[in-house]
Amino acid sequence: KTSTKIISMSYNLLKGKKGIIFGALDENSIAWKTAVRAHEEGAEFVLTNAPIAMRMGGIKDLAAQTGSEIIPADATSMEDLENLVEKSMEILGGKIDFVLHSIGMSVNVRKGKHYTDPKYDWTTKGWDVSAVSFHKTMNVLYNKQAMNEWGSIVALTYMAAQRVFPDYNDMADNKAYLESIARSFGYFFGRDHKVRVNTISQSPTPTTAGSGVKGFDGFLAYAEKMSPLGNATALECADYTISLFSDLTKKVTLQNLFHDGGFSNMGVSDAVMDKFSEEQ
Repeated sequence: KTSTKIISMSYNLLKGKKGIIFGALDENSIAWKTAVRAHEEGAEFVLTNAPIAMRMGGIKDLAAQTGSEIIPADATSMEDLENLVEKSMEILGGKIDFVLHSIGMSVNVRKGKHYTDPKYDWTTKGWDVSAVSFHKTMNVLYNKQAMNEWGSIVALTYMAAQRVFPDYNDMADNKAYLESIARSFGYFFGRDHKVRVNTISQSPTPTTAGSGVKGFDGFLAYAEKMSPLGNATALECADYTISLFSDLTKKVTLQNLFHDGGFSNMGVSDAVMDKFSEEQ
């Protein structure tokens, strides 16, 4: 039987690079695993999250593991983001080479409000946290000229931005907005500062945030059966993110990159058909 043990390899892909990683909540999160992999690949970086999220998670353990400093920041606050970028450049001793935006939140989902009957104040809060925060982050980085040439900015998204997943609720709209911001701001960042901006559309992943979606376990199993390579794990997503931070992808920009084992191009699979056949 083939072993499924995953061994992380280090290639010094990020040696000498400096970055900011948003959203590392706990060891299950993609941002957490990306931070660990970035450290293994030779990068230095600052960790940041909202103060409330920092109280919930173990980000101090991650900082100790990776030799990183933590700067709390509300990503919806321009003042906080300006402070984050300025202090990060002081701590890291120069401009930034990579940024990971791994932030998403829907109050309507948390409170059990159906898509057809949301509380619109909560809708506004959700897109501010999940999407507009990405615009604000790039606004600060762009206007402070804080990114090095050929730097890389990545945000995490999900295919519900393009297709209907009913229980994903208004997070689908938030992700669609996020992807549009990546393309639109990415044009100006590329033209003016030679900086790449991309989104990674990841498989459903059992993180603390992802698991909060109704029916998540069932959908995880469905996506596994539909994808010819199976679902991409959080660690595999971290590896892919590292490749986008590296100099090996210098001309990749304005892309929404599916990292989902092939799910996004599937109509139906034998495994899914077999499951339905069993029920006849």
